[in-house]
Amino acid sequence: MDYLSTIREQAMGMWEGFIKLLPNLAIALLIIIVTSVVVKIAVKIANSATEKANMREDLRQLVATLVKVLVWIFGLMIAAAVAIPGFTPAGMIAGLGIGALAIGFAFQDTFENFLAGVLVMLREKMQIGDVIEVEGITGKVERITLRETYIRQLSNELTVLPNSMLFKNPVKIFTDEDIRRTEVVVGVSYDADLPEAKDAIQKAMDGLDIIKKDKPVDIFAEEFGGSSINFLVRFWSESRPRDLRETKSQVIFAIKKELDAAGVGIPFPIQTTLFPEALRVEQKSVDRFSTEDSASNV
Repeated sequence: MDYLSTIREQAMGMWEGFIKLLPNLAIALLIIIVTSVVVKIAVKIANSATEKANMREDLRQLVATLVKVLVWIFGLMIAAAVAIPGFTPAGMIAGLGIGALAIGFAFQDTFENFLAGVLVMLREKMQIGDVIEVEGITGKVERITLRETYIRQLSNELTVLPNSMLFKNPVKIFTDEDIRRTEVVVGVSYDADLPEAKDAIQKAMDGLDIIKKDKPVDIFAEEFGGSSINFLVRFWSESRPRDLRETKSQVIFAIKKELDAAGVGIPFPIQTTLFPEALRVEQKSVDRFSTEDSASNV
């Protein structure tokens, strides 16, 4: 048996088959180029339609991504059918078999984040620009993709979170409403006149324009502290973290000023130490002359 002749014949057959497929491959390449152009046009049409519908930015990104993926899948299937005679989507799925299962396990996290990204984008809450907190990370949502979410922390670091974290864990949205209620604890001395202290705190709050005047200010004597009687002061302000900090700062300044004007003291922390038995105090006298002799011998 002539092995060289057999190999030569097989190689020639493969080459002839490749030559016969060249027109199909050229057409398939042309289809891919046309698909890329169609993708750009379809994305522009989708963006225009979602903009006219006043959809949220993250939903607009989702629609654009889905349109892009669907057009590419359709175009690549047509190109494969032209380049490979007898190719069908059903045959491709059947041919994958166990391989598809293995791929599914290998990319389990990717598929999970993809589905979580779709569900996160479909949420009515949590939009781009919101300030959120999840798993100890606090920041502004800058971008949401199908796989991950970009959060700019308040200290300006950029954190990239997998969408599965946002879907599985509780998410606190600070800017869901334009205003939010916050509180300050104010301690006054035990010998202070409590009604007078409350009036001073109320006067301080009434003089602030930065808090929301259409919302009530609550002042409660909350507890007997270790060194003071503590008042809980609750008020409403803008929900942005910087606005909240600025409002809280001005509230503390104003309350301290009014309490000082009213003569109400804010005590330092005091710690009282109790001993179960009385302590014995001993007093030792030192002989002055022996001390002087010791000093002269040095």
